[in-house]
Amino acid sequence: MSNSKLVYSTDVGRIKEDVKEETLGDGNVRVRPEKKGRGGKVVTVISGLPLAGNDLKAYAKKLKKRCGGGGAVKDGTIELQGDHVDVMVEALKKDGHDAKRSGG
Repeated sequence: MSNSKLVYSTDVGRIKEDVKEETLGDGNVRVRPEKKGRGGKVVTVISGLPLAGNDLKAYAKKLKKRCGGGGAVKDGTIELQGDHVDVMVEALKKDGHDAKRSGG
């Protein structure tokens, strides 16, 4: 039944899905600007944070508030709208992370 796409059975009820475990970052926190595929708009991408799930979302909310913009958590990375690389490196270092600037 591991290859089955069965979600519900009248005999058993809801079939539990295999949940992918989120991997924690490797401790090398990288902050980079990125604009590829975004219509020329710059986005600050933070990767490698040793947080997962709701902890990562809560930390992203704190960082979004710090830079006064929006953003999202995607695939274990935080994407912040705008070019806030230097501000985020300083904020991450202040919070005890070994953050480094990478890319442009």
